[in-house]
Amino acid sequence: MYKSFYHFLMKYRSLTPKDKISTFANDAYDDLAFPKNSSDYHEISLYLELNGHYLDSMTVFDEAWEQYLVSES
Repeated sequence: MYKSFYHFLMKYRSLTPKDKISTFANDAYDDLAFPKNSSDYHEISLYLELNGHYLDSMTVFDEAWEQYLVSES
C-alpha cells in the first residue's frame, strides 16, 4: 500500500527550509485541513488551488508530486 502524499511530504519538513518543497512541507504541516490521507493527485491539487494560499506556485506541488511518484514506484 502506498503512503499518502502528505506522509511523503513530511520528510521534507525543516526548521530552516532549504528550498520551496521544504517550505511547502512546513506549510502543509500547519494546514490542519490538508487532505492528509490522500494519494490522489486531483483531490490534493484541487484542495491546494482553493486553499493553498501558502504556495507561491502550483509548480512546487507538481515538483513534489513527481518526487512522490518516483519514491512510490
